[in-house]
Amino acid sequence: MERLEWLNYPGLEIWKFFNLALFTAGAIFILRKPISQKLAARRAQIQQELLAAQAEREQALARLADAEALLGKLNDDERAIREQALAEAKSERQRLAASTAREMEKLKQQGQREIETAIKLARKELREFLAQRSVDTARESIRSQMRPEDDTALIRQTIGDLRRTTV
Repeated sequence: MERLEWLNYPGLEIWKFFNLALFTAGAIFILRKPISQKLAARRAQIQQELLAAQAEREQALARLADAEALLGKLNDDERAIREQALAEAKSERQRLAASTAREMEKLKQQGQREIETAIKLARKELREFLAQRSVDTARESIRSQMRPEDDTALIRQTIGDLRRTTV
């Protein structure tokens, strides 16, 4: 019996180990199917989540490709708009330059006409002034050279001319 004494060592009762082994074997036997089912369900759920994640990743990559395509198109559109704006600005500058040149030509011609008109008016005024001055000078000359008997003769001659035109 000495050999079995170690089995009764205080705190090391073998029956406790046997009881634990028996309880563990029973628990495994009873819980094996539900645990296996739960693990299989969890595995299926994880696989579904992985498939869903893969599908989301593919959708995200597709959206990223679409976004990059739109961005490339946007860059092309921006470049086209910028080129069109530059062409329109150049065209507008040319149109404004041509319009300005036409306006300058019109103003130059109008100025030339005004100068010519002013010259004609000045010449006319100068002629009138010279004519009036000539008449005044002639009148003064005649008055200074006229004698009273010439004046009387001139009056008689004018009266005679008037009588003949009224008759």
